[in-house]
Amino acid sequence: MASFLGKGWKFPIRVNARGSLSFVEGADSVEEAIYILLGTPKNSRVMEPDYGCNLSRYLFAPNNANTRALVGEEVRQSLIKFEPRIDVLSVKATSDPALANQMFINVDYRLRSNNAHHNLVYPFYLNE
Repeated sequence: MASFLGKGWKFPIRVNARGSLSFVEGADSVEEAIYILLGTPKNSRVMEPDYGCNLSRYLFAPNNANTRALVGEEVRQSLIKFEPRIDVLSVKATSDPALANQMFINVDYRLRSNNAHHNLVYPFYLNE
């Protein structure tokens, strides 16, 4: 199972107590890959310009139901296209009325290798 889910550098890249780079594997590797995907704007990788999620297009957008639906769909499409190790069960962007500049993107997914259900919450700031 770990070979299918992979092993890679822990982000942010850092040196551990033994003086070598920190790594993650298995389900943690998938979770980190999702964070990287959502935090990477499209056209920011020279060799793979389509990789990423265009969340930056929603910066300074109003925090309303329409924007939350568009953000959720953007994330869902990016995960389907670029993360083959998971089945996307649901993506929902929510916000607290008291925090008009912040959205929480809730991603429910299932690992294809073992059908384990996972949930990830990605904070997205419309403006700071």
